[in-house]
Amino acid sequence: MTSWIDIGGVDDIPALGARVVHTAAGDIAVFRDGQDRVRALKDRCPHKGGPLSQGIVHGEHVTCPMHSWCIHLESGEAAAPDRGCARPCPVKVEGRRVWLKVPEENSP
Repeated sequence: MTSWIDIGGVDDIPALGARVVHTAAGDIAVFRDGQDRVRALKDRCPHKGGPLSQGIVHGEHVTCPMHSWCIHLESGEAAAPDRGCARPCPVKVEGRRVWLKVPEENSP
């Protein structure tokens, strides 16, 4: 069963940055872009498992710090010519509070 958890305020996530939420299903990177949009992905690059939370956020993408793969923040898809996907996680903002739908423990 999945559930929504309050992970803090929008301002707790650095602008053009990320914070990590530790869950039973693994670490989730929660990003904030330049327009204050909040997105969440599993904190593993599909290439070699690099920590996306430590990457550079630009536009609607994050660049992995290990090998510079560019990952779309909403879909989790790698930009061409690279191929792969970092699993997106549902996230919503209500009254400047950020809610994350935590994936099940055995989810990929």
